[in-house]
Amino acid sequence: MQYKKIHIIGSVGSGKTTLARKLSKDLHIPHYELDNVVWKRFQTGDVRRSERDRDAYLMNIVNSHSWVNEGVHYQWVTESFVEAELIIFLDTRYSKRTYRIIKRFFLQQLGIEKCNYKPSFSMFMRMFRWNTYFEKVSKREIIELLKKFDDKVIIIRDSTELQTYLTKMEQREDMV
Repeated sequence: MQYKKIHIIGSVGSGKTTLARKLSKDLHIPHYELDNVVWKRFQTGDVRRSERDRDAYLMNIVNSHSWVNEGVHYQWVTESFVEAELIIFLDTRYSKRTYRIIKRFFLQQLGIEKCNYKPSFSMFMRMFRWNTYFEKVSKREIIELLKKFDDKVIIIRDSTELQTYLTKMEQREDMV
């Protein structure tokens, strides 16, 4: 079975966007960053969508034929979890995420890595706070929430586990 609806969840710096882009390319299905569902992006700055607009936008995606949704959001994305055929929880180590946050900031400052937000120092510092909050609070809440979707959840802790899983996915595709 080729997955057509995949939800990826994890902290900032966990590898969500990188994995979503890879799966989107490999499976030929669209990729959506949930931050872009929350925020309307403008040259002059981001504007938060109303909850109603955000939820309608998400439902439009979820009701489409195929998608890879990714983000740290979990409190308002239940329909994405319900409709997903596969939920990937990237539970990478705190230290690895911290390293990636630092690396990303410098690559953004050098113009090597693009982003949907202004890569300011204050945003950089917020990412550390979000990473800590995820570790201390959100991760437990996400694990509890995902229990009801246990039959379609896979937890990936490192790149070796991820590569093993992706190889198995490819082998399943070859058998179809």
